[in-house]
Amino acid sequence: MGLSFVVFLSSGLFLGWSLGANDAANVFGTAVGSRMLRFSTAAAVCAVFVVIGAVVSGGGPSHGLGRLGEVNALGGSFTVALAAAATVYGMTKFSLPVSTTQAVVGGILGWSLFSATAINWVTLWRILGTWVACPILGAVFALVLYQLTTLAIRAVKPHILYLDQWTRIGLLVAGAMGAYSLGANNVANVVGVFVPASPLENVTFGSSFTLTGQQSLFLLGGLAIAVGAFFSRRVMMTVGKDIVSVGPVGGWVVVMAHALVLFVFSSESLQTLVAGMGLPLIPLVPVSSSQAVVGAVCGLALARGVCGMRQIRWTVLRNIAIGWVATPIVAATISYIALFVVQNVFEQVVFV
Repeated sequence: MGLSFVVFLSSGLFLGWSLGANDAANVFGTAVGSRMLRFSTAAAVCAVFVVIGAVVSGGGPSHGLGRLGEVNALGGSFTVALAAAATVYGMTKFSLPVSTTQAVVGGILGWSLFSATAINWVTLWRILGTWVACPILGAVFALVLYQLTTLAIRAVKPHILYLDQWTRIGLLVAGAMGAYSLGANNVANVVGVFVPASPLENVTFGSSFTLTGQQSLFLLGGLAIAVGAFFSRRVMMTVGKDIVSVGPVGGWVVVMAHALVLFVFSSESLQTLVAGMGLPLIPLVPVSSSQAVVGAVCGLALARGVCGMRQIRWTVLRNIAIGWVATPIVAATISYIALFVVQNVFEQVVFV
């Protein structure tokens, strides 16, 4: 791995750190906000499983994102990732759980406009469709899970101490699943734009294990996300407490719903199963974990009825929605301007 590639990749690693600092809240925010898990425990579990998910299952969403616009020069990859990272970092400073996916898509669109490259409108519309489907699916999963969990608790009637213990274990397991899904789905946001121009080659360990060049890239991206998870405390509190008070059991429901949404848009096995049944294919693209968890929190409030809806802090939700709308626009603008600077001031090739 040459020094020049490391320098170019630095913006992607910065984006990974920003993603971890922002989106780790979506995995463990409700657990930490309800004081069922310590922040240090949540961050450590998230870090381990996000790396595993990135290396093992990051390929599908990365290829889906590549069909939107194949950034074909390292200078362009560096600039697109830097624009997305700056956008996410700025939103994180305001404690807003923004969509890293939207920032990356905005950055790629900025590159397409600057390089006069045709935009794949079919892929773009599919991605935009997931921005609508993601929070709705999160709300549906949360509503169903809450109803099933409530029925199970009423049937078993566990002692309060046992319920507390089971909930803590459930939050850890659900958080691990959510972190795995986050790595699998969102590592494409971190290093996906570097895949076409990456010089990394296969690395063989012993005689039985080989890490492909793409998996090596995903490993670096996953590690960057993992480091960022340890800086996510502020956003965790926004997700876990400021939108609506979820409680311990509600926290488990939200984390599980979030994990299921990301799994749906990451699993190549699930896509194969759906295709075999003759159903429409599920687009394997990076989706917004922030949208998934916010939708899940709202679905939980809906499941609790009128009282739950009254607990929603609509001002916080409005600010988050504004961040979602602004993110791709800001990222595209920064990307376009930064590409001009990188090409004309630093004389780097940003497209071929």
